[in-house]
Amino acid sequence: MSRIEQIAEFLKASPNDSFLKHALALEHIKLGNDEIARIVFEEVLTTDPGYVGSYYHLGKLYERIGENEKAIEWYEKGMQIAKEKGEQHALGELRGALEELTF
Repeated sequence: MSRIEQIAEFLKASPNDSFLKHALALEHIKLGNDEIARIVFEEVLTTDPGYVGSYYHLGKLYERIGENEKAIEWYEKGMQIAKEKGEQHALGELRGALEELTF
């Protein structure tokens, strides 16, 4: 059974688990399924905007496919949430990604 199949099985039992959805999106990235990964990351952030780790990976995905404006939007949204939650490490990673892209 592939990792994607394993995660899909876990999601049947816990369909709203942001960690599992995030892991599923990362597995799709590994396989080059960027569009599926994008959909899953955006679903995570729509249903659980406080799941800070997905902002970075979604931003990087948008960078990779050449949609820098979308990447900037997601980095900025993630930075705001990270500030609100006091997650300094995530804030630093998001800020670093944004600065790398824009400077």
